[in-house]
Amino acid sequence: MQFSFTSEQEEFRSVLRRFLEDRSPPAVVRRLMETETGWDRDTWRSVNETLGVAGVHIPEIYGGQGFGYAELGIVLEEMGRALLCAPFFASTVLAATAILQAGTEPQKKDLLPGIAAGETIATLAFTEPNGQWDADGIEMAATSAAGRYRLDGTKSFVLDGHSADLIVVVARTPEGLSFFTVAGDAPGLTRRPLKVMDPTRKLALLTFNGVAAEPLGAVGGGADPFAKTMILAAVCLANEMVGGAERLRQSALDYANLRVQFGRSIASFQSMKHKQADMLVDVELAKSAAYYAAAAADDDDADLPAVASLAKACAAEAYMQTAIHTIQIHGGIGFTWDNDSHLWFKRAKSSEVFLGDPNWHRERMMQAWGV
Repeated sequence: MQFSFTSEQEEFRSVLRRFLEDRSPPAVVRRLMETETGWDRDTWRSVNETLGVAGVHIPEIYGGQGFGYAELGIVLEEMGRALLCAPFFASTVLAATAILQAGTEPQKKDLLPGIAAGETIATLAFTEPNGQWDADGIEMAATSAAGRYRLDGTKSFVLDGHSADLIVVVARTPEGLSFFTVAGDAPGLTRRPLKVMDPTRKLALLTFNGVAAEPLGAVGGGADPFAKTMILAAVCLANEMVGGAERLRQSALDYANLRVQFGRSIASFQSMKHKQADMLVDVELAKSAAYYAAAAADDDDADLPAVASLAKACAAEAYMQTAIHTIQIHGGIGFTWDNDSHLWFKRAKSSEVFLGDPNWHRERMMQAWGV
């Protein structure tokens, strides 16, 4: 297992950071988060034409870049740092990973090139109004008649579900858990954006009323692919969160050096030094966990389920605590709309519960280790 980034990976990070700082400043984030879609198709197309990030972990035979989860983690970390408003997590992380895990070879060749090029926006619909993030919470039924499948039920908290061109749906059949694909404009499908606390990450409620669906992979064979997809998604989210946490930590440090109180910089106060040190330790530990989880994903390590949950829990708590400290360090201005800190604070809170909160993941970690 590799425990440090190569010079090529560091250069990739530098290029990506410069690009995102130019294309996703807070002013652009604020503009896009006020739109119903939450992202701009032209900007998304430009990002992919320049860097090809939508296909970073998709194999080359399916039109992608063919890199691993270490590189995917770098992309997510930098996107989390810049708070990029884009359908990357929904389309590349969730949907493309689900297709890679569950799809047949012809289906991968048909569906993945469009996602890799950024032309097809896809998402994964698995969570339902019960709010459970695992297979036990999936109740939607898929019925078969004359060899055709139809979906009935509701999916909630679907990331970019109101704007996706392709929806990968997880439902139950008599054979077991199964994956299906549905066009975003399919007859019988109703899509409604949800009111969310974090406007930089749009969620939707999808209602299926006899919607025609195509099976993805073997009908009844979706349990293992779904479990693996969720594990890999947790790894990816952990890497995204440490990027946001690092951005907030640096912001708090810069402000502490700038703010003068009682004739000197507040960064010189002992209590401030302690808080800055605590933030640094929290973020660096979360980074270590996230990087290790990405390396474990590349190696298909037997401990990956436990390590993924460890990384998600650690990164979620570090991000949230760093966000709290940053708001406090900024003082009164930190609570205002004009200060940008609240943008990352809201992302920290939404990411904390997305795909399962820290307590849930700690429980999964202990179960994976048989404790």
